[in-house]
Amino acid sequence: MKKKIAILGSTGSIGSQTLDILKKEKKKIDIILLTANKNSSLLIKQIKEFKVKNVIVKDLKSFNLIKKRFPKIKVYNDFKIIKSSNNLKFDYVMSAISGLDGLEPTISIIKKTKVIAIANKESIICAWNLINNELKKHSTLFIPVDSEHFSIWQLIKNKNKKNISEIFLTASGGPFLFTSIKKLNKINFKQAIKHPNWSMGNKISVDSSTLMNKVFEVIEARNIFDIEIDKFKIIIHPNSYIHSLVNYNSGFSEMLFHPADMKIPINNSLNKTSSFSNNVKKSVNFKKLNNLNFRKVDVSRFSSVKILKLVPKNITLFNTVLIASNDILVEFFKMRKIKFLQITQYVFKIINLKKYSYTRLKKPSNLREIYNLMDDVFNTAHDICNVQKYE
Repeated sequence: MKKKIAILGSTGSIGSQTLDILKKEKKKIDIILLTANKNSSLLIKQIKEFKVKNVIVKDLKSFNLIKKRFPKIKVYNDFKIIKSSNNLKFDYVMSAISGLDGLEPTISIIKKTKVIAIANKESIICAWNLINNELKKHSTLFIPVDSEHFSIWQLIKNKNKKNISEIFLTASGGPFLFTSIKKLNKINFKQAIKHPNWSMGNKISVDSSTLMNKVFEVIEARNIFDIEIDKFKIIIHPNSYIHSLVNYNSGFSEMLFHPADMKIPINNSLNKTSSFSNNVKKSVNFKKLNNLNFRKVDVSRFSSVKILKLVPKNITLFNTVLIASNDILVEFFKMRKIKFLQITQYVFKIINLKKYSYTRLKKPSNLREIYNLMDDVFNTAHDICNVQKYE
């Protein structure tokens, strides 16, 4: 029987790489659902290639184009169909919609699938308690797809967490690891998205250049693995070959390495419950193993890591303030409304505002609460940065 698959965010980096892997598995799969936002040209190719019968397109112009182009398939403009349809059932879902836009569809689709691989770190950071409740309620297997978290998951899944001393998440340092700090404020958006190792979307590439992505990944790891945040450490590893290192109280240490290719964790997530071909075989790179080149984080260069000292021990709405402020500030940077270093500076300013102090103690109770807070943070950022909302 063919495996029924859905890809949330099929035209993004993770979604398109997932489909690239599945091209060689067409006899074993049936792509039941694809979702996208604006990239109608790529979505058209995907619909044709995989003979998709259900599509969700959020952007209205793209929705109308796809609906006109494919009159015989079901095309929707929102995610309500995921909740309402009894016919949509899946064996595997890849949740790869970028940002908090991916939160609602991720939670809605959990009850419809046997396995969900989540690449959307914002959802896990802001609403893991809500996601985890759904996972338990519907006995859905969760697989983290971020390379670091997939690596940690592989290393500790059969271990006693009490025996873990510390867990290192590696960071490449991004494109500006060796750039003079004096020159950082002159960095533009095009420079910030040129990651030296990874092929990623624009937003996460900027987050990598500020090291904010690693701050997020530590919080994400704390949530997923239910391990004290103080046990997670960030270490600079420019080669991006080692993805996580676990140190145990016994004196042993383990690490997992593979090339900087997201198809490797994606492919392995697909193979956890299905027998697909291993389409991303790679040889061991001994040259990189002989030059691992670890170094401590330079806090004067990457001040974003100081945020980890402010993160509450438990999941609270503080995480939403952090995620939302960074999201809008990266957008302002893209619009040339603020400078590169101001991204982190303004994040600190917003998360420390008195009006958001309550978020440090309040656990998220529903999606509406998270989205309302996100909108408030967006408005606050516009005011603080003096950016008109219509811009």
